[in-house]
Amino acid sequence: MTRHGKNCTAGAVYTYHEKRKDTAASGYGTQSVRLGKDAIKDFDCCCLSLQPCRDPVVTEDGYLYEKEAILQYILHQKTEIAKKMKAYEKQKQALKSEGQLESKSEERERAEKFKQRENNIVSKPINPFTSGKTKDDGSQNGSASSSSSDTSAGESSSSSALPSFWIPSLTPEAKPTMLKKPSKTVLCPMSGCPLKMSDLISVRFTPLDPSLDRVALLTRQDRYVCAVTKDTLGNSVPSAVLRPSGAVVTMECVEKLIRKDMIDPVTGDKLKEKDIIPLQRGGTGFAGSGVDLKAKEARPVMQA
Repeated sequence: MTRHGKNCTAGAVYTYHEKRKDTAASGYGTQSVRLGKDAIKDFDCCCLSLQPCRDPVVTEDGYLYEKEAILQYILHQKTEIAKKMKAYEKQKQALKSEGQLESKSEERERAEKFKQRENNIVSKPINPFTSGKTKDDGSQNGSASSSSSDTSAGESSSSSALPSFWIPSLTPEAKPTMLKKPSKTVLCPMSGCPLKMSDLISVRFTPLDPSLDRVALLTRQDRYVCAVTKDTLGNSVPSAVLRPSGAVVTMECVEKLIRKDMIDPVTGDKLKEKDIIPLQRGGTGFAGSGVDLKAKEARPVMQA
């Protein structure tokens, strides 16, 4: 392709670059953009606030959170679950009362039908001099009452709020939305697995320079090191959290040193396989980091 090949519009072929350019300008079609290093959080940042953690905790899946942020999230989810459960119980009671009313109405209909059958068996003498008048008067009164009832019903129906026909849920054929029973389990916002407060593990990062305060430490590019080998930690360095001590070590240290004896080098406690939690880290901007670095925006598609 020549130097100005992308801007050439005199060609007979609709090029791939022209197609992508027109798609982006039209507002239709899914767009995908490769993320850079600036769009990826650091390994020591909270997955909710995206800020460096003051009091970090990690889940069993390796996602790092600020303790205050994740506790607020769990409490908020519990209140939302309680609201949904209350609405579900209210709907359940309403359905139960409707079922009882329907059963009572069926019993009344059966009783009325039985009374009509019993009354038809016994015939009463008819007075020929009064029966016609009563019928005529009854018909006139009935027509007047029916007309008045129809007018009153029409006025009441017209005065009542009409359904919005353009909203699908308010059409005459639409049925009321049924609520499903909500789950009482709080899920992790990143992994979607069940999450409890007791499952959170405190994390202790080893600072690169203990003499620096927090503000000076956050301004540095390299902030923390491995608790055993003193290697610098970063997004490009796979690391893990040891459950008994909460220390952060590199996976290289785990494979070469810790897995031989399965003993926590900080506290001396015996380790199990589940006590070594790989820490989920962000990408580095390179393809070899093993992290999906593509952002997609789903937009409507034009159909012919």
